[in-house]
Amino acid sequence: MAARRLPVGYLEDRRIQDFRRDGAIVLPGLLTQQEVALLREGIDQNLAAPSPRAKIASRAEDPGLFIEDFCCWSEIPAYERFIRETPLAEVAARLTDSRTIRLYHDHMLTKEAGTRQRTPWHQDQPYYNIEGHQNVSYWIPVDPVSRAATLEFVAGSHLGPWLMPRSFMTTEAHWFPEGTLTEMPPIEADRAAYPIIGWPMEPGDVLAFHMLALHASAGADPGQRRRVFSLRVMGDDVTHAPRHWVTSPPFVGLERELPAGQPMEHPLFPVLYTAE
Repeated sequence: MAARRLPVGYLEDRRIQDFRRDGAIVLPGLLTQQEVALLREGIDQNLAAPSPRAKIASRAEDPGLFIEDFCCWSEIPAYERFIRETPLAEVAARLTDSRTIRLYHDHMLTKEAGTRQRTPWHQDQPYYNIEGHQNVSYWIPVDPVSRAATLEFVAGSHLGPWLMPRSFMTTEAHWFPEGTLTEMPPIEADRAAYPIIGWPMEPGDVLAFHMLALHASAGADPGQRRRVFSLRVMGDDVTHAPRHWVTSPPFVGLERELPAGQPMEHPLFPVLYTAE
């Protein structure tokens, strides 16, 4: 599975600087329509037969449905082909100035048309079992996404601090103990006070963001489902940080094979790109 190389001149220095300053950028038209079709095939297969790791993230009274699934790349051939054959790993290497890029995990997120459930403001990295700044998350829709339904970010928030991760449904602190991290500010109550950025997207566009970038999204537009594939990758400085709680996603027993502080050199996290 040879990866398609990034077109010459596509990833300008300006975009790389924007990523490092704001923690999030949009990459318009990065994927070919054939790559989008491959990803759509994988998502539809995932939706038809969710893994045991899948969960419903919307309430019973919601007129739509929000379903998520994790770590399915080794079970769905279309996902693995997409991950290995697109230039996403090469993009991550350039955004993070890393020589090597490893897969961390995949995450499918689908909001059916009319879903009201918001994805609240949060950072991703506090839910994970890794440390390190050289990382990229991708948010890749295979359906058109309006500005109202897109993923939004607080520009510059990836520079810190880490904020308290809470359960999206119950707001409980299942991860870090209460009081150990700064609480999430009330962004939605005073949006004008924050540098919020976001973009409408078409299939083929890709969002790239840092795992500490504060982000959130609304529900799905009426009449428009929102099928999204999120890919998380790791650069040179990322190391294992075993937790005393269940991370999201969980990697049960990994601490017995990969000690704390070690690079993520393990079959669960294959190398996707190495600079020449």
